[in-house]
Amino acid sequence: MSLPAAGGAGPDELIFSVNGRKIVEKNADPEQMLLSYLRKRLRLTGTKYGCGGGGCGACTVMISTYEPASKNIKHYSANACLLPICSLHGVAVTTVEGVGCTKTRIHPVQERLAKCHGSQCGFCTPGMVMSMYTLLRNHPEPSMEQIAAALAGNLCRCTGYRPILDGCKTFCKEPFCCQSKENGNCCLDQEDKLKGEKFSTKLFSADEFQPLDPTQEFIFPPELMRMAENQPKRTLVFQGERTTWISPASLKELLELKAKYPKAPLVVGNTSVGPEMKFKGVHHPVIISPARILDLNVVRYTDNGLTLGAACSLAVVKDALANTVSELPGEKTKIFRALLHQLKTLGGQQIRNISSLGGNIMSRKSTSDLNPILAVGNCTLNLASREGTRWISLSDIFANGVGNNTLTPEEVLVSVHIPHSRKGEFVSAFRQAQRRENALPIANAGMRVLFAEGTDIIMDFGIFYGGIGSTTVCAKHTCQALIGRHWNEQMLDEACRLVLKEVSLPGSAPGGKVEYRRTLIVSFLFKFYLEVLQSLNRMDPHLYPDISEKYGSVLQDFQPKMPQSEQIYQEVNPEQLPRDPVGRPIMHQAGIKHATGEAVYCDDIRAVDEELFLAVITSSRAHAKIVSIDTSEALKAPGVFDIITAQDVPATNEFYYYSDPEIIFAKDKVICVGQIVCGVVADSDVHAKQAAAKVKIEYEDLEPVILTVEEAIKHNSFFEPQRRLEQGNVDEAFETVDQILEGEIHIGGQEHFYMETQCALVVPKGEDKEMDVYVSTQHPALIQEMVASCLGVPANRIMCHVKRIGGAFGGKIGKAGLLASVAAVAANKTGRAVRFILDRGNDMLITGGRHPLVGKYKVGFMNDGRIMAADAKYYINGGCTPDDSILVAEVVLLKLDNAYKIPNLRCCSRACKTNLPSNTAFRGFGFPQSGLITESWITAIAAKSGLSPEKVREINMYKETEQICYIQELDPENLVRCWNECMEKSEYYSRKTAVEEFNKQNYWKKKGIAIIPMKFPFGVFTRFLTQAAALVHIYMDGSVLLTHGGIEMGQGIHTKMIQVASRELKIPMSSIHFCETSTTTVPNACASVASSGTDVNGMAIKDACQTLLKRLEPIISKNPKGTWNDWVKEAFEQSINLSATGYFRGYEANMDWEKGEGHPFTYFIFGAACSEVEIDCLTGDHKNSSVFPCCHPHKILMPSTHPRGWARQGCSWDVLCSLLSGMQWLLCGRKED
Repeated sequence: MSLPAAGGAGPDELIFSVNGRKIVEKNADPEQMLLSYLRKRLRLTGTKYGCGGGGCGACTVMISTYEPASKNIKHYSANACLLPICSLHGVAVTTVEGVGCTKTRIHPVQERLAKCHGSQCGFCTPGMVMSMYTLLRNHPEPSMEQIAAALAGNLCRCTGYRPILDGCKTFCKEPFCCQSKENGNCCLDQEDKLKGEKFSTKLFSADEFQPLDPTQEFIFPPELMRMAENQPKRTLVFQGERTTWISPASLKELLELKAKYPKAPLVVGNTSVGPEMKFKGVHHPVIISPARILDLNVVRYTDNGLTLGAACSLAVVKDALANTVSELPGEKTKIFRALLHQLKTLGGQQIRNISSLGGNIMSRKSTSDLNPILAVGNCTLNLASREGTRWISLSDIFANGVGNNTLTPEEVLVSVHIPHSRKGEFVSAFRQAQRRENALPIANAGMRVLFAEGTDIIMDFGIFYGGIGSTTVCAKHTCQALIGRHWNEQMLDEACRLVLKEVSLPGSAPGGKVEYRRTLIVSFLFKFYLEVLQSLNRMDPHLYPDISEKYGSVLQDFQPKMPQSEQIYQEVNPEQLPRDPVGRPIMHQAGIKHATGEAVYCDDIRAVDEELFLAVITSSRAHAKIVSIDTSEALKAPGVFDIITAQDVPATNEFYYYSDPEIIFAKDKVICVGQIVCGVVADSDVHAKQAAAKVKIEYEDLEPVILTVEEAIKHNSFFEPQRRLEQGNVDEAFETVDQILEGEIHIGGQEHFYMETQCALVVPKGEDKEMDVYVSTQHPALIQEMVASCLGVPANRIMCHVKRIGGAFGGKIGKAGLLASVAAVAANKTGRAVRFILDRGNDMLITGGRHPLVGKYKVGFMNDGRIMAADAKYYINGGCTPDDSILVAEVVLLKLDNAYKIPNLRCCSRACKTNLPSNTAFRGFGFPQSGLITESWITAIAAKSGLSPEKVREINMYKETEQICYIQELDPENLVRCWNECMEKSEYYSRKTAVEEFNKQNYWKKKGIAIIPMKFPFGVFTRFLTQAAALVHIYMDGSVLLTHGGIEMGQGIHTKMIQVASRELKIPMSSIHFCETSTTTVPNACASVASSGTDVNGMAIKDACQTLLKRLEPIISKNPKGTWNDWVKEAFEQSINLSATGYFRGYEANMDWEKGEGHPFTYFIFGAACSEVEIDCLTGDHKNSSVFPCCHPHKILMPSTHPRGWARQGCSWDVLCSLLSGMQWLLCGRKED
C-alpha cells in the first residue's frame, strides 16, 4: 500500500498529554481506543469499560484542545471507548485520576458525590465525576438544567440517580429548592415540619464540603500549546498492525486521499464507524480523519441561512443554532428550532461533543434524528472531489429513494447549508424513544408546510420519517397529493390515509414494534396538524379556529422538572453514644475511592507476568447438533496461544444441581444461542477476539426450537419439580361468590445490566495445582466448588478472592461460576494466568436475566370487593438449564398474596425449559412478577365491582395477626401503619381528585394515580442457606481487620459490618478495616442474595467481636481507665488470642412442599407507595410525576442506603425493557434491549 510520506522515514509520533504527563507514542495503533490505552498502557484503571459503545458514560474523560488562532482552550467530555488514540494528536486528556486522589487531595466533585451517598457499587462513579468535572471547568456555577444535561450520557444501575444529583446540585448558584410550592409545600419546609419528631431528612452536611476553586485546576500543557502554534500543519500517518490512519491538513490533501482510497471511511467522532468495526467485525485497511481541516469546521452566518462544516461536532452545531435563534426573528428560524429540538436528546453530552454533523448525515442511518429535519428543510450539501464541487439537496437524495447512491465514493461532504425559514412556512420535529435522553429513536419525523401568502392553502409539503425503513423515508406522493388543499380536518383524514398507504412497514421489519411504529407515523402527522393549526390561529384568530385546550395539551412536550426528593428516616436514640455509628447515615467506606478511581475491581488488577487473554466462541443456533469445529484459521492468527474446548476439561464438564446439568463447554450439541462452544487464548484481548471470529462451526439444526412459555407448554417442556400451594376449599368457594374474574397476563424479562460485566482472572500458583481465582461474583464458595470440580482437584487448592463487584442484582452467581470454570480450564491447559472479561454484547448474549412469566388466574369475589377464592397458574421461562428457576417458581407462589388475605387459594408454578440462555435470580426473585399479576386482578376486581382500587385493596389487606397461606404467622400492624401513613402524607384523595379533573379536561393526555401496599417476606426458605461466618483480628497497634462471607456489590455491606464491629468493640470505625472476601479466610460462605447478606454476616461479626471482648474483659476490669491500645497490648503480653472467628447458624426456616406449609421466612418488611404518572396517548410517551414510598424496614443500620435504585430499576422493567428473540432481523439470535 502506497501511503503519503510521514514526518520521518516511518509513521509519525503521536503526541498528547494525559493528566499533565506528556505521552509520545511511536507505534500508535489506529484500532486502539483511548480506553484500552489508558487501562493497559498507562495503568489508569479509573476509567471503566461499561458498554464499549458510548452509551453508558462509565469511560468518560475530559478532552482539552487549544486553538492557536483564537488562543482559546476548549474542554469537553467524551467517551474513551469511542476515541481512537490516533485522533488525540496535540490534545490534553484528563482522567478521574488527574482530577484528584487520596494520596494528594480529592476534588470537591469527588468529595461531594461520595459524601452525598452518590456511589453504591461505584463502577459508574468515575464517569459521573468526569462529566460533572468537565461541566465545572466550563461553568463553575452551573444551573440544574446544565447538570442534568451533562449527566444525561451517564448510566447508573444502583442509586436511582437522585443522590448523584444531590451531590452535584451543591455546586449550583440557585438554592437547593424545587422552585415551586405545589399544594403549598416546598422541599425546604420538610425539616421544619419534622421538628419535635424523632425523624430527620439530613443525610449529609454541606457545611463540611471544601469549596470549589477554579484557579487550582490543571492548565493546558504549555508544550502542546507551543507545538500547536509553531509546528506547521501537515498530514499525519499512523500505521498499525492492520490499519493505517491518515489525518490530512488541507481539503486538497483530503480529496487526493479520497481519490486514492475511495473505500476508506472518513472518521471524526468515530461514533458510527467505531461501533461498526467493533460489533460487526468490519475492517478498514485505511481510515481518513479530516477533523483538522479548517474548511470542514466552518461556522458561517449568511443572509439566507447558516453554513456548517461537515466536521463540526453536534455540540458546535447546537451552539451555532442556539445563537442564531436568539438573534433572528422567529419566522426565519423554524428549521433551526426543529433541529435544536432533536439535538436536545440526541445521544448524551459526550456523544454530541465528538459526533460530527457530516457523519450523522452520510451514515444514512434510519435512526438519524437530524436527516429528516435537514431533508424537509431543503438543506443543501456541498460535495467536493478532485473533479470539482457541487451542491445537492438532501431532500432530493431521500425523496428519490436512492439514499446515498447519488454520491460517488471519491466525493467528500464539505459543508451543509441550512436555509432560513420563510413567511407562511412551518417546520416541526418529532421523536419517540425508549428513554427521553441518550437513546436511539424508535421513530422520528421532520415535517414542513408552506402556505400561499395570507391563506391556509398548501403550496409545498414535506414529510420525512426516520426509524421506518433502512434509511430516511420520504412520503413524497402523499405530499404531492395534498398541494392545493386547505389545512382542515378533511385534509388531515386524507393525509393519514395516504401516508399509511405510502409508508408501509412489513411485520418482520428490523427493530420490531411494527404496530407501534405504524401508530407513530400517524400520531406525528396528527400532532403536526395541530401545531400548524395552533400557529395559524395565533397569526389570525378570526380566520383560523383555535384548538381547544382539551386537545391542544398534547402538543406540550413533557418537560420534567428538576428531580427533587426527601428521604425521611428515624433518628437514633438521643442516648446513643456519639461514637456508635449504627443507624446513622454513614458514607460508604469506599465512596471516596470510587470517586477517585482508586477502587480496584476484577479487571483493574495489575497484569500478571505472561498472562493470556480468553475470548469465547458462542453458539449461533438455538438447538442444533455440532457437526464440526474448524479452528485452523484461528490458530494461524497473530498472538494466538491455544484453543480451549470440552476435551480440555480435566474432570467434569457438567454440574448437576437439579435433573438437568449446567454445562461449561457445549460438546455434541448446543441448546441455546450464546452457549459457549470453545475459546481462544492469545497474548492480548484484541488478538483473542480477532482469532475467535475466525473459528468456523458447522451445525445441523434440531427440532423443536422452544423460545416462549407458550411453546414450552405445547411441547410439555418443563423442569421438575412442579410447585403447588393450596389453602381452604377453592371449588366450594367459587360456588358461593357473587362474581368470577378470569384472565391471563404476560410479563417480559429484564436484563441485569450490571455496570461491570462478568469477568474473571485465574492465576495458577505453580505447585499442588493451586489457583487464585479473582472473579466478580456474589458467591465465591460456589465458584470454588465449580472450578475445583471441573479441574478434578480438592476445593482447598482453589482460592477465590472478591474485593468488590460493580453491581450484580442476582446475575453473578451460577453463570459467574461457569465463566470462571472456562477461564480455569484455559489456565490449567496453558499453565499461564488467564484473564476473561466479557464485552457487553457477549455478557448479554451468554447470561440470562429476569424470568418472563405467563400467569393465568381465576378469582372469585363478592360484590363488596372481598376476595373469597383464587386459582392461579404461573409459568416462568427458565431457559435451557435450571439455574435458579425452581427457586424463583417457589417464590412466585410464596409471595403471590402480597398484602392480601385470600381465604381459599390454589396455585401452582412451573419452570419452562426453553432454548434461551438460562434465566436466573434478579432483584425481587419472582415477587415483582407475581405481585404485578395480583395487583392487576385487584384493579380488575375494582373495575368490575364498581369500587375504587384502593378500597378493594384496603378491604382485602391483612389486618390482624393470623396464619398466611403456608401457615406462617403474620402480624400486619406495620403494614396497616404504612398504608395509612402513605395515604395521609401523599395526600392521595386530593391528588386523585385532581387527576380525575385533569383527565376530564384533556383528551390526548391522561394522568393516573395508584397506591399499593407491600408485604415483602425476608429470607431464603432454608436455614443452611442463611448461615454465615466472620474472622476478626486485633493488631498490636489497636487496629482491627475483619472479613466475612458477604460480597460488596453496592449495598455497603462492608461499611455496615464495620458499623457492627465498631459498636461491639466500642472503637471508632476509623480503626477498623476490611480487606477482601476470600474462601481462604471464610470457607463455605453462602451467596449474598435476597437482601440477607447484612443480617447474617452482621450476626457473625457480632459473635466474633463479643468473643474478643469476652477475652479482654478481665483486662478492662482491672484497668477501666485505660485505652483500647493499652488493653490490646496487655492482652498480647498475657498471651491472649486476639483473633476470633464468629459464626451464625442461620435463621430458623423451612418449607415442606408436600404438605404446602412451613416457616420459610425470617420476618416481613412492610411498605406502601403512591405513584402518579402522565401519558401521551398518541405516542405512549410518559413521565413519573411523583412517587411517595413509605417503608418499615425494622431497625436499619444505615439510612443512607437507597431505595430509589430499586424503584428506578423496577420502573425500567415495567415500562422500558423488552427482550426480543426469534425475530428474523436479530443478528445471530442476539438479544436486543
